Amino acid sequence: MPTLAITGSPAVGKTSVSKMLRNIGWDVVSVSQLAEDFDCVGDYDETMDSQEIDIHRLSEMFECESNKQVIIDGHLSHFLSVDGIVVLRCQPDILRQRLMMRDYSAAKINSNVEWEFVAGTWAEIVEFEIDQPILELDSGQLAPEQIANAIIRWVREGLPSTDSPASIDWLENN
Repeated sequence: MPTLAITGSPAVGKTSVSKMLRNIGWDVVSVSQLAEDFDCVGDYDETMDSQEIDIHRLSEMFECESNKQVIIDGHLSHFLSVDGIVVLRCQPDILRQRLMMRDYSAAKINSNVEWEFVAGTWAEIVEFEIDQPILELDSGQLAPEQIANAIIRWVREGLPSTDSPASIDWLENN
């Protein structure tokens, strides 16, 4: 049974997709919950209005011990030991609207939109030489149900990976 990370910028739909998969029998755990469970919660970052997580320590401590299909939901989940990584992307203008609806500060919105624009998650995957199979999906074009179905198909196909990182390129399309 695979353990998958669902990662990407805030507001790309990680939790919505994870809830759908939970409803059909997957176990779902958030990176935040794992950080609490393994005492890897850091200081509160007032500028970004978020709790810091020592993801490197968590990645050393966490090992999935489930006999079910597991989703790890969170924008740092790609750093954990998993069988495959789902990278959700979202067109920056759509992402900006979603973040505004969450009442994020202007600084937090701009930081997250910039991160998405430059494929920040992919940059981390490449920099840290993360070598799990990866499925990249555009949540601005696909509904959560479609994304959940694509993940299920991907698992059934044996987690085939894309040949090149970041097939979605917002810079090229602008």
